[in-house]
Amino acid sequence: MALVVSRIAHHFIDMNTLKHLVIAYIALITIFFGGVPMISAASTTTQSAHNFSFTSIDGENLPLIKFKGKVVLIVNTASMCGFTSQYSGLQELWESYRDRGLVVLGVPSDDFGGQEPGKEKDIKTFCQVNYSVNFPLTQKVHVKAKNQHPLYTFLTTSNPEYTGAVGWNFTKFLIDKNGKVVNR
Repeated sequence: MALVVSRIAHHFIDMNTLKHLVIAYIALITIFFGGVPMISAASTTTQSAHNFSFTSIDGENLPLIKFKGKVVLIVNTASMCGFTSQYSGLQELWESYRDRGLVVLGVPSDDFGGQEPGKEKDIKTFCQVNYSVNFPLTQKVHVKAKNQHPLYTFLTTSNPEYTGAVGWNFTKFLIDKNGKVVNR
């Protein structure tokens, strides 16, 4: 892994690109081998990400149980952020690996600097027009503080290796086929 990262780092200056590639590498391992073996025993709770649901960007119920048996990359997104261009890489990841069981789930949030001010229709249009996004998106939710969506409470507390508040837009959580947090 270190050799792969050093070769990647040699060709890319942008650390966000490097981070994205590492997450893709972890997602591929999870897809092909059914999980990341370094999960601690403390992370094996009876609760699962599959127990939660969202409302889709189109206003429909979006229960995460629908993704059971698939690896899910959950990303809180924003249209007016310095990291917004990550939509391109997320779309590429979705297109490349969705047939192998990877789901990219975009979760718009306005929690950081008011960088997602639009309504759902505006967010969806922005994503489609600027980045050709067709992976699932949820309605705008809170990912931090007292109004935090229940899934984000689970994501930030269920695995001791990946606890802590979401720090900014485009924070990623990798969920294995059984609904456990296996990387952040």
